[in-house]
Amino acid sequence: MADKPLIKMMKKTKRSALGKSSFGKLGMILGGGVVLSGAIAQAESFGTGASVFSLDFVPVGNAGNGNDPATGGVYGGVAYDYRMGTYEISQGSINAAVASGLTGISASNWSQDKPTNTITWYQAAGFVNWLNTSTGHQPAYQLNAGLTEMTLWSSAEAWQEGGENLYRNKNAYYFLPSRNEWHKAAYHKNDGVTADYWLYPTASNAIPTQVTSGTEAGTAVYGYSLGQGPASVYTAGGLSPYGTMAQGGNVWEWGESAYDGSNDSASERRAGLGGPWLDPSDRMLSSSMWGNALPTGTFSSVGFRVASVPEPSSAVLMIGAGVLGLARRRSRAAL
Repeated sequence: MADKPLIKMMKKTKRSALGKSSFGKLGMILGGGVVLSGAIAQAESFGTGASVFSLDFVPVGNAGNGNDPATGGVYGGVAYDYRMGTYEISQGSINAAVASGLTGISASNWSQDKPTNTITWYQAAGFVNWLNTSTGHQPAYQLNAGLTEMTLWSSAEAWQEGGENLYRNKNAYYFLPSRNEWHKAAYHKNDGVTADYWLYPTASNAIPTQVTSGTEAGTAVYGYSLGQGPASVYTAGGLSPYGTMAQGGNVWEWGESAYDGSNDSASERRAGLGGPWLDPSDRMLSSSMWGNALPTGTFSSVGFRVASVPEPSSAVLMIGAGVLGLARRRSRAAL
C-alpha cells in the first residue's frame, strides 16, 4: 500500500473515532519554557563485535498522572514510572542487530541514522524481543519464527501494571510503547502528577516550525514531499518535556496498543502515532490526532521507537551496596 492512502486512511479514521549502561545529564530549556535540569539520560549497548550499537532512554516519571482532555480524557495517564527511547529506531540499529543475530526483518528505504521504515508491527516487536533476549530478559511478545503472527499471553503471563495487557509479557524489560506511554512522553507537561498537557510534542501549544533537519526548540520535520525523506533520528526537531525527539513528525510510529485500546485480538489494527515528514499540515502532530494500520502493513513513512522499565536509581544502588557491605562486616564479625 502506498503512503498517501495510508495517511488519508489514518486521518479519516480519527475523524470518525476519536546491557551496558552509561549516564549523562540532560539540561536544556524547551520551547514552552519547561526546563529539563539534571534529568538522567541513559544509553544502553546491544549487539556484538563490530556491530555494537546503543539506544538512549529518558525517564518518564510522575506516575499516576491524569489522562489528556484532548483525547476525551481517555489516554495519557500512566500508573507507573518507565523510560522512553529518546529517538526513533534508526536503520543503522536494525542493521547492527541483524549482523548480531536478529532475523526476520526486511531492508528499509533509508540507511544508517535515518529512521527504519517498511517494517511491520510484528517485525518491530521482533526487534524488541531481540533486545530482550540478547540481554538476558524475557521476550515481550509471543511471535512466530517468521515475525508474521502473534499469540496473546495468558492473564497469568500478561503485563498487569495499569491494567491487563495481553500483548506484553509481565516480565518484559524492553517493549513497544503503549498508547498511554507514548502519549504521556510526548505531550504531558512533566509538571507533577497532573492532567496538564501540551498540544504539540515540542513542549508548546504553538504550531511547530517546519524544518528539514535540526534540534532547535519548537521545531518538527513535517510538511515536505515524499521525495524529501525524513531527517536523521538525531536531528529531527525539538524535544518534548521529558526529552524525547520527533514524537511529532519525521515518521509515523507504531504503538503497541490495538487501535481501540483493548489488546484482546492479536491481529487487530494497531495505533499509528506522531505523523510523518510528508504530512502537509501540523494537525497530525497534535495530541488530539492519531491513526491506525494493520500489523502486517509496511509503509515508507512508518517506523517505531522502544520503551523500557525504569533502571534502579544510582541512589538505590548505592544504598544496596552499603547494606551489602554492612551485612558482610557483620557476617565476618560473627565468624
